[in-house]
Amino acid sequence: MESFNGLLRQECLNEHWFLSLADARCKIEQWRCFYNEGRRHSALGWKTPAEFAREYRARAGFAASQEADFSTIGRT
Repeated sequence: MESFNGLLRQECLNEHWFLSLADARCKIEQWRCFYNEGRRHSALGWKTPAEFAREYRARAGFAASQEADFSTIGRT
């Protein structure tokens, strides 16, 4: 949590002037979306969450198709 707070301050709050509460909400929401969807994360092998999810789904689909293939072996 402390790391997130530091990044929020460094990458968002210190970089923008907020003209109103609505403006602050909009800019913080844009940063939050970038942080959760577009920013590369070390815990994900420096992939974006979208890249990681796409690769995970592809691997999971491959594994599921392999299981389906094995389930038909020995059946006539």
